[in-house]
Amino acid sequence: MTDTSVFDSEKEAGFGDYFALLKPRVMSLVVFTALVGLIVAPVPVHPVVALAAILFIALGGGASGALNMWWDADIDRLMRRTQKRPIPAGKVAEGEAFAIGIALSVMAVVMLFLAGGLVAAGLLAFTIFFYVVIYTMWLKRSTPQNIVIGGAAGAFPPMIGWAVATGGVSVESVLMFALTFAWTPPHFWSLALFVKNDYAKAHVPMLTVTHGRDATRKHILGYTFALAVVALALGLTSIGGPVYMAVSLVLNGLFIKGAFDIWRRDDAACEADKHLAERKFFKLSLAYLFLHFGALLVEATLAPYGWGGW
Repeated sequence: MTDTSVFDSEKEAGFGDYFALLKPRVMSLVVFTALVGLIVAPVPVHPVVALAAILFIALGGGASGALNMWWDADIDRLMRRTQKRPIPAGKVAEGEAFAIGIALSVMAVVMLFLAGGLVAAGLLAFTIFFYVVIYTMWLKRSTPQNIVIGGAAGAFPPMIGWAVATGGVSVESVLMFALTFAWTPPHFWSLALFVKNDYAKAHVPMLTVTHGRDATRKHILGYTFALAVVALALGLTSIGGPVYMAVSLVLNGLFIKGAFDIWRRDDAACEADKHLAERKFFKLSLAYLFLHFGALLVEATLAPYGWGGW
């Protein structure tokens, strides 16, 4: 008889596996941008209400991650960068992930309604629906525009935070949405440039698979210019200011340069240096969004002392 005790212990799910199911890296971005949206809003929010609202927004983001992993379990098993996720690794059952995702979704929306109002809860519910149904179930496997349209799901959190404070939507919150929305394509396409084979193996119609790397490089450059326009426009609103504009000018200058560097390359150059420029651009994109929202936070912090804002 074969002793399977070691194998079974390796497959037993722990707290870390269930936490990984919620996509903590994505959740951290959701929490940060939602928090900034809440803090920069012109209406103060009681700290307890703010903490509760951010917690429920985080749960909503985690619920989306769990449902995404439930639906994408088949392709996650095929892609090298996702094979160690809880479901393909055999730690969490697909049905278990689905149940967790549904339960957290309902809890998050209901509790945010009680803490932050109808508009914020409605936006959170739509965000979960958009990410799971529109992006994960439909767009991701059907069109190379999956990231372009699907990026809206990750762009809603600052709008939700703003709605918790104000009860509504404004130009400022729409531009915070637009900043994340326009950032998403160049961010993910730069990743797709050096993991193209993963997407091809899983039959995911990423732009690099359907149109090739050259077309993807051109798209990255175009969207980078559009992103710069949105980022600078946000700096001219009531939540912008000199600190934000200085940060944005530097970051967008670096981002445009990085996009040009990628645009000028061909596959031979990429293979020769193992996609060095693309990897640098991807890492810069991670800092890009964080520093823009961080600059908004600095403006809001300095405003009471007469230093922030216009």
